[in-house]
Formats: sequence, structure tokens, C-alpha cells
Amino acid sequence: MLSSLRGIIYSKVGMVVTFGVLIVIALAFAAGDVTGLSNAAGGLLGHPLASVDGEKVTADDIRRRAQDEIRAARQQQPDLDMAGFVNAGGVESLITRSLTGLALETFGEEQGMRVSRALVGSELKAIPAFAGATGQFDQQAYLRLIAQRGMTDAQVQREIARETMAQFLVVPTVGATQVPQRLALQYASLLLEKRAGEAALIPATVAGPAPTDAQVQDWYKRNVARYTTPERRVVRYALVTPQQVAAQAVPSEAEIQQAYNADKAKYAAKPLRDVTLVTVLDQKAAQALADKVKAGTPLAAAARAAGLEARTVAAAEQSSLSTQTAPAVAAALFAAPQGQVVGPLRGAIGFVVARVDKVTQDAGKTLAQARPEIVAALTKQKAADAIGKVRDAVEDALADNANIAEVARDQKLTVQATPALLSSGINPDQPQAQPDATLAPVVAAAFAAEEGDTPTTVPIGQDGGFAIAALDRIVPATPVPLAQARAKVVADLTADRARRAAQAAANAVVAKVNAGTPLAAAIAQAGVKAPVERVDATRAQITAAQGQVNPVLAMMFGMKQGSARAMQAPDGRGWLVLRVDTIVPGDASKQPAAIQATRLDLGRAIGGEYAQQFANAVAAAQGAKRYPDAIAQLKKDLLGGDTGQ
Repeated sequence: MLSSLRGIIYSKVGMVVTFGVLIVIALAFAAGDVTGLSNAAGGLLGHPLASVDGEKVTADDIRRRAQDEIRAARQQQPDLDMAGFVNAGGVESLITRSLTGLALETFGEEQGMRVSRALVGSELKAIPAFAGATGQFDQQAYLRLIAQRGMTDAQVQREIARETMAQFLVVPTVGATQVPQRLALQYASLLLEKRAGEAALIPATVAGPAPTDAQVQDWYKRNVARYTTPERRVVRYALVTPQQVAAQAVPSEAEIQQAYNADKAKYAAKPLRDVTLVTVLDQKAAQALADKVKAGTPLAAAARAAGLEARTVAAAEQSSLSTQTAPAVAAALFAAPQGQVVGPLRGAIGFVVARVDKVTQDAGKTLAQARPEIVAALTKQKAADAIGKVRDAVEDALADNANIAEVARDQKLTVQATPALLSSGINPDQPQAQPDATLAPVVAAAFAAEEGDTPTTVPIGQDGGFAIAALDRIVPATPVPLAQARAKVVADLTADRARRAAQAAANAVVAKVNAGTPLAAAIAQAGVKAPVERVDATRAQITAAQGQVNPVLAMMFGMKQGSARAMQAPDGRGWLVLRVDTIVPGDASKQPAAIQATRLDLGRAIGGEYAQQFANAVAAAQGAKRYPDAIAQLKKDLLGGDTGQ
């Protein structure tokens, strides 16, 4: 029960802001170019789908957000398309979240709350997609990317401000964890409820004559989607890898010498110390500890006796010890011989008593000794710089509407083309071949693009390489000819017959059991062989499954005592008939530990419910409105005129 409750609260629909604007922006820009959306909305552009206090949610805005979410979701669900998104309620969810954001924004402003431009700027600069080669925010990259998405700086900043205002209002509510004792008692008692009954599996066995040609053809026509190769795409791409810029990445002797000189302190000979340190807040206690250690007690033992803990630092330089303790402490330790106790001396916090455990000397490294690591570091940096220059040149050319062939020619790259691939990267013509993992981002970019889109760049691997990817053509979903699919069609038709026969037998058994016939007798009268087994469980077993709930148990806890129901077996081997004959209610009133555990469990989820209710109340108070006709028209447009119903 608690697991189900958490599932509802933390679902995409249940959360107030399940896919925050900042995350949408970051993922959308990281996923690649999203050009052409503004003009695709046709007559719906700017049409209000919902409104709050004069602020509107437009079809163009929801269309753009839908594309953003699909691109992000395809990282975990490559086959997701617009039809699947719309039919799963994605449009309604986006409108709800946009409407909630507007309502929270207007409500916050009415309460005198404001989001400063400085805060918006700091949030904007934290989005990784806008970072340049140095890792810092790059204004030109930011402007280029938002222009590719048809957005202005003002629009982006407005969305960030709105999201921030929503977070101001919602986050404190999400943090609520208090659950009343009586509510926890009810849920804890539910978890202790026990049920028992009987179950039997009526197998789906193949019987009767083989299907005729006419039956096979009819089945094929009615279920042609089963035997259809999904949409495939051919993508042209060119790779840029560190190996391709290797010649530019070789450091010169002057660069190696310069790097060595710049890090001379790192490679110079230096004294090192192994020390044991104890920090004491009180000076008198520190002095007493030092006296005890100087009298012969080991520092670690003396510290433990005083309720303190010693720590050791090995092979430390003086500068490092200065940072960890204080300059005066480090100076004293480096001036003392091995074995000497130093202190108490004032540290960064309290007073330090320390012992010099070991004195060593780092001989440092000559240029010849340091050369391998310097060359490796310089090579990596120069390769990254070279790839970065190529990428900048490529993206500038793409921004000027160059095609992939022109870019490849200018950068002396080789353009390759994939076969027609599924979104998973598999070639249906060679189903046994494993997809090339290197090309996974290229394929993802192709399935995120529309015909006529500008090519885009996508990262490849972990070494800074990237690919230029361009959608070449789309191969529509194509049914496999019956002659080729016949064996599978016959097998599917035969299996469907067996399942239907098992279902009919199961329904007949259920009817007899609910009329008063014992389960074993009802099965015998149906003329099937299905042994009856006892089943029993507590509701707690369902919650312990953490989402992997046994459907038989789930059905059992949704039935009345003495009733029977049938369901298809989870493994598809037939149909299960289940009868519940015993229900023992739970009582947690004498189990305080169970009540407390339930309170904690509910407490982790209740904040989301409070936040949802708060957001709903704000939306109602602010007069949030929806326009069903406009929403229906947008869904129809997104589906290409076919609502799929």
C-alpha cells in the first residue's frame, strides 16, 4: 500500500514540478538542435490552451516542451515518439505543469516575492550546456543555442524566474514529514492484514486442427502491426577523434620546458614530514595532553584517554600542513627533529599537539624524469584544444546553414552513412549483429531530428571526440510480407487460440465457484487438468516487493471474501483462477514499532502530497482555466491529424 502511495505521489502527474524548467532547458540544449518548431505549429501558434490572470499557455510553448521531453526521455526509452507521448497523457501533463508554474508565479508576486536578475543569472550560468571550452559560461554559445531553438534571452530568463519562484513556494512544503499517529495506525494495520485462498492454473494447451490459409491471412491482416518493421532512419555522420588531431597534439620541446618551469615548485627537492596531530579546544587541556605525551605516553593513547582522536598525515609538505593546521604549527613541525612533540600551538580551530613521526626528503624530479607525465598532460590538453577549435569551426559553419558534405570538405573529414537502423541502433536486416555503441549518440540524434533539420554535433566517447550527424532519410514502418512472416503468424495464431480456450475455461470455473461450487469440483466439471494450491500472504509482502508486485497477490488483496476471479498468468502459460476464503484484518495498535516505521515511511512521501494539494489550491485561487477545444486541436495536430482513437 505504501509503495503504491509513493508511486502515485512521485509519478510524473503527481509531482508539482516533475521536470523543472532548468532541467528541461539543460537537457534540450544538450540533446541537440531543435530548429523549425516555431513555424510548425501553423494556425495554432500562440493559441491559448490555458490561462492564469492574463498569462497564457500557448500551443507553440507546449509543442516545444513536448519535443524537449521526448528528446530527454529517449535516453532511457529510445522508441518513444510523439504519438506515444500524446497518447500517454504527455500533453495534459505539460499543460498542468505550465499552468501550475504560472499560478505559483502570480501568487508569489501577489505576496510580494521577487526573483532577482542576479539569481536568474547565477542559475543560467550553472547550466552545463552553456559552458565553453574553459568550463565557464560562454555568452556566445548561449546565444547561439537559444537562437537554434527559436527562443530569446528574455524568454529563457522568464522561464528560469518562473521556475525559481515555484521552487521558493513548493520546496518548503515538500519538506514536510509529519504524519498523525492515527493515520499511521490505519496504514500499519493494513500492512498486517492476512489473506488466504486457493489458486489453479488452467494451461493454454494447443488443440484442434491447424489454422487454414484463410485464417492465417485474416490473422495477419488484423494484427499486421505485429509483423511490421518499425520506422528506421539512415544517418550520415563524420567523426572527429583525438587520433585525428594527434599531429597537432604533439608538444614541442619549448612547451615541455615551459611547463616544467611553470611547475618548478612541484618538481623541486623538498622536505617531507609524517606527523600525528591532535586538536584540543581548551588551551589548558592541550597543555596537559602535551605534558603527558612528553612524559612518555604515546600521543594516540593519550588522546583516546582524553576522549579525543589523533590523526596522521603522511609525506606532507610544509605548505600542505599550513593549510591543514596553521602556518605557525607547520613551521614548528618542520623545524623539529624526528620524534619530537610540538605544542600546544594555536591552530585554525583550537590548539594543536603534534609529534614528528618521520623526516624524509623528496629528491624532486629533473626535466628528464618529469618528461613523461608532462608530455602526457600537454598532449591531452593540446588534443582537447584542437578538437575544440574544430568543433567551433563546425558549429559556426552549421549555424551558417552549411551541410554535412561542405563541413566535412572544409575540415578534411570522411562522411559515412549507416544502414537503415532502428532507434536502438539495430539493423533489422542483420538482427544478430550488435549495434555499434560508438554510434549510439549519432543514432539518437537522427531519431531526434526531422527531415530538413540542420546537422548537429554530438559527443562521442569520453575522450572529447564528437560526431557531426545529419538525418539522411526516413524509412517508414513497413509490414513484413506474409510469405516471410508465415511461420510466426501461424505460431501466434495457434497460441492465441490456446489462450482464448484457457480463458473461456477459467471464466466458466469462476462462474461455478461464485455460484457455490468448490474450486476443485468446478475445475473437474470444466474438463481440464489444473491442480489446486493454497496461497496466503500479508499486505506487507506487496509493499516489500518495491514495485515488483506479484500480480496474483495484488489481485487477492482486491477481492471479497468467498469470491473468485480469473487473470492471465504472468508468464502467459494460461489463466489463473483465484478464490479468497480467509481475510484476517490487521491490528497494529499493540505494535508501536510498526506504527513508528509506518509514520517514517509515510513521512518520506507526504511532503509531495502536501505540495500537490498546495499547488492545486493556488491554481484554483488564481483562476486557472483550460480550453479543451484548443487542447484537443493541438493533440490532433501533434498526431498529424490522427488522434489514434
